[in-house]
This record gives sequence, structure tokens and C-alpha cells, in this order.
Amino acid sequence: AAALLQSTASPVAFPTETVYGLAADATNPDAVAGIYAAKQRPADNPLIVHFADLTQLRSFLREGTAGTPAADPASDPIPAIYRPLLPRFWPGPLTILLPLPPDSPLAPAVTAGQPTFAARIPSSPLARALIAATGRPLAAPSANASTRPSPTTAAHVLADLNGRIAAVLDGGPCGVGVESTVVDGLSSPPAVLRPGGVGIGELRKVPGWEVTVVGYRDGEEGAGGKEVYKPRAPGMKYRHYAPRARVVLFEAPARTLSRIDLGGCARLGVIRTARWEALGDEAGEEMTNEADEEVDAAEPRCRMMTVEERGVEIWDVHLGPDAADVGRGLFGALRALDGCGVEVILVEGIEDGAGDVAAAVMNRLRKAAEVR
Repeated sequence: AAALLQSTASPVAFPTETVYGLAADATNPDAVAGIYAAKQRPADNPLIVHFADLTQLRSFLREGTAGTPAADPASDPIPAIYRPLLPRFWPGPLTILLPLPPDSPLAPAVTAGQPTFAARIPSSPLARALIAATGRPLAAPSANASTRPSPTTAAHVLADLNGRIAAVLDGGPCGVGVESTVVDGLSSPPAVLRPGGVGIGELRKVPGWEVTVVGYRDGEEGAGGKEVYKPRAPGMKYRHYAPRARVVLFEAPARTLSRIDLGGCARLGVIRTARWEALGDEAGEEMTNEADEEVDAAEPRCRMMTVEERGVEIWDVHLGPDAADVGRGLFGALRALDGCGVEVILVEGIEDGAGDVAAAVMNRLRKAAEVR
């Protein structure tokens, strides 16, 4: 995989602890263009640059146009506001916004015209080994077609990008299941630009980050050309994370699914978390199950019942009440239900403060769904 990244302009998919990424040499304009082409990603949506370790990041920040060190190599080029975060959250699912160095070797498309760039050190040993073997920082968004649910397995990557990329490095399922948290410590007060694997509550426990604010809006920003809007970080603009099916999100603590307009839907998906009972049981209708074992996000079971005097096939997925489990299973559940051919997916939301990844889960769902 490293040899492919060094020798071709075609991107390679690789696993991280969050989701699978689509990597290219961040200093090679043709390779970075390959990411945008494979994903059909809008050109104004910047990329995160992944580093193997702090040594590589600091060396990159000191690098001049000729690749020579800066005059004072002993000084730390990472802004002081970020230094208390690093021992706690790196390597891990945290991305920081950094000033673009003078004469930066980054391909211009990586920053999408911004004076800053986003940097991360993943905790996945396989990801860091790939970056180290390549010898260059890797630009990498999620390895899915633009707007689709992010991939948490190699199979998800192939479902979207087979034939468009050079290879997929299979590291098994991702442990976190939602993307990294993106923070801006260059503004005052510091802000979360995208919620992810590190919760804002955890950030506020760190000196200098006690008054961290929310710097994003859930939902779609700047879409349809109605306003000029440059996203400062990935995930801040455009529709994201959406399956082909229509998604209807019921914000917690919504408890009822009765009287929802299914619009003639004959194949229905349901994703339950904490409160909802199985839909057929709640309705008191007879149903048949194709499997008796516990439902999981990878293999939802089919339930048949009658809704409003029409036969509706129902695929019922239970992710459980724990926010971390919901985060790990959400994108897989959306993709699995798409694979079942459902037309509508009803999703039971969780409380935003239910866990470190709860805000990220709800952010992704609000971007993908109609909210009830």
C-alpha cells in the first residue's frame, strides 16, 4: 500500500480507529486530485492531513521550501494552546486546526484555499505504520462516495469505490465508528468545528479549553448555492452520511411511531437505541422473524407485519442504549438497511449528552435525516 502511494496518483483506502480513510500523499497535487475525483467530493471541502507521530508533524511544520529546518529547531512549532491536548488525546480521534506554514509543501487542494490545515495522528497502529512507511503526510477524508454513510469496514469501501481506487488495506471493523472531533484553538474561545470521537466535555477538562464552544451547526450549511460559505473543516458543509433511503430521525425522548406517514412505503427499516420496543411487538401485530438471535448492525433480521392494512416488510436493528455502541454501529446499520432495499429508515435518536460520541452521532443523523 505504501509503495502504491509513493508511485501512483491513485488513492488507497486504509483503516483508522474512527472510519476508513482514503489516502494520498498530501504534498502531491495529482494524488490529492485523485481523492476528490474518486469520491466526487466538492473542491471547497478541505481534507485532514494524517501524521505518523509528533516528530513527523513538527518536522513538517518546520520544513521550508527546500525541505531544510527552520532557524530555531528547538522551538515547538505546535501552538501552545494545543500542547495540553496532545498527551491526552493523541494518538486518537482528535483533529486540530493549524496555521498553514509559509511555503507549505501541501498540495493547494488539501486546504481548499484556507490559511489553515487540519492535522491528526490516528491511534490505529496499521494507519500509523502506513504513514511512516510512505514517508509523507497523508491527506485522507473518509473512504466513501461523497454524501454516503462513512465506511467502517473494508466491504463498505468497496461498495462505494471499487474500480476508482488503487487498493484497500483491510484492518477489520473500526472501533469508534464516527469521524474525529475537529477543534480550532486558533480562535478565542476555542471551538469544536465538528463533533466526533472526543466529546466537548472531555475537552473542557483540559487547561485552556475550559470554555470551549460549539462552532458548528447540525444540518446542511451553505447548500444549493444559496450562500457563499467556505467550510473551515470537513463535515461543515453539504449533505453528509446519507443512505439512499429516506431517513426520519425521532429526537430523544420520542417514543411513538404511530401515525407516521410512510408515503406508500412497502419496505421499512427501523433503528432502535434506548427506549423503543420492537415495532411489531409495540403494535401488537403478529410477525415472523427470519432469525431468533439478537439483532446487530451487520445482520438485521426481517420482520413482517401489517401497517394501516398494507403488508410492510420491516427490518428491525437494535443498536442498544450505549452511545459508544450506537456510534460503532450506526453507519453499518444505515448501509445494511440500504442493502435490504428499504425505502424509509426510522431512527430513534439519543440524548446529545449521553456519552462522548453522542453529540457526533446526533450530528451525523441530523445531516442525513428529516427530524421529527
